[in-house]
Amino acid sequence: MFPTHRPRRLRTHPQLRRMVRETVLNTSDLIYPLFAVPGEGIAKEVKSMPGVFQLSVDKIVEEAKEVYGLGIPAVILFGIPEDKDIEATGAWHDCGIVQKAATAIKEAVPDLVVIADTCLCEYTSHGHCGYLQVGDLSGRVLNDPTLELLKKTAVSQAQAGADIIAPSGMMDGFVQAIRLGLDEAGFQDTPIMSYAAKYASSYYGPFRDAADSSPQFGDRRTYQMDFGNSREAIKEIELDIAEGADMLMVKPALSYMDVIWQVKQACNLPVAAYNVSGEYSMIKAAALNGWIDEERVVLETLTSFKRAGADLILTYHAKDAARWLK
Repeated sequence: MFPTHRPRRLRTHPQLRRMVRETVLNTSDLIYPLFAVPGEGIAKEVKSMPGVFQLSVDKIVEEAKEVYGLGIPAVILFGIPEDKDIEATGAWHDCGIVQKAATAIKEAVPDLVVIADTCLCEYTSHGHCGYLQVGDLSGRVLNDPTLELLKKTAVSQAQAGADIIAPSGMMDGFVQAIRLGLDEAGFQDTPIMSYAAKYASSYYGPFRDAADSSPQFGDRRTYQMDFGNSREAIKEIELDIAEGADMLMVKPALSYMDVIWQVKQACNLPVAAYNVSGEYSMIKAAALNGWIDEERVVLETLTSFKRAGADLILTYHAKDAARWLK
């Protein structure tokens, strides 16, 4: 008769638990989002996201140095322009805020990977992710004209020093258009991290405060995915891979770990999960009220994304997590 197996034998000591842990979270898994604004000496906290700030370029450089010093390998840049228009000029202009921030970071911290969020909602006067039909208040974006703006934006960001282009507008064919634009401009080696499965989620609320990107009318459900769908995510990633994506993203993360798992099983590309603003703010609010242990909950949550299949995690918790992991 064989002795009874007792799984608890491997849980009796902290170091033993560490030795047999199946999923390990590392600082190198993390990407830290940054919000760039015009001006100088600006560090304005986002009320709905404690600990997250809108930063002028000089302050972003300081933040980038801190991030790199913590061992975090990459940041992703979002921009809030001084002026908005229907052409999203601030997104693709050579002197756009993301372009300035990317250049400044690469000059100050050359080894920090700079990812540029390539979308138009922060830059359009109506808050949608591309061109709209005149008089259409439904928020139905015109797909193909928007691709031309995204192509211009991606090339401008790469010229400014961005190491990775991350299109997030969920336009059909946006990866192919951006790949073509980058290649034609001589940026054949610049990878694309596609927001391949981006859902029309209620978890984005605090981000829209941070990025000043709420739609003025309608919503984004005509181009972002329905939260009830998972098979559709596989269709989206297959299209993006065929068009030349180098990395794939699932957004949000917390309520979509099944999608992260399915995407990881369906492809052999690196998979990123975006731990979005609402997920961050819920943990922060509970921690500030003393209801949870913030460190333990954050590390458990981030590890669960990796366990679900994420290779990379975009998170506002990145700096805190890096300190706790040391």
